[in-house]
Amino acid sequence: QVQLVESGGGSVEAGGSLRLSCASSGVIYSRDCMGWFRQAPGKERERVATIGLLGSTTYADSVKGRFTISLDNAKNTLYLQMNSLKPEDTATYYCAAKRVPGYCSGGYHYGPYNYWGQGTQVTVSS
Repeated sequence: QVQLVESGGGSVEAGGSLRLSCASSGVIYSRDCMGWFRQAPGKERERVATIGLLGSTTYADSVKGRFTISLDNAKNTLYLQMNSLKPEDTATYYCAAKRVPGYCSGGYHYGPYNYWGQGTQVTVSS
């Protein structure tokens, strides 16, 4: 059974940085897709970044060049380094995973994920 627990959220001023962590169990790294999603009040949940086979990654256009997703297999932990934060990055951030046929690559990064953490709040003030 896959379990995901996020940490590292908080409040920061615009231009600051935060690093989110997701402790995981039951995940087959590089085979399963893992990612970060976020949901702001009154908005739909959106994909932020995903990681899969051989470290292949995807990023939402709004975070490219500012956020970096990474995976430490030895620590069973997924990270999201967030730099140059903006007020519009304010949201609840969720760690997610899914198992796909074969390995996580290409189009498998997209579409629904079926394992979710409880979320961690990120607030960026102007």
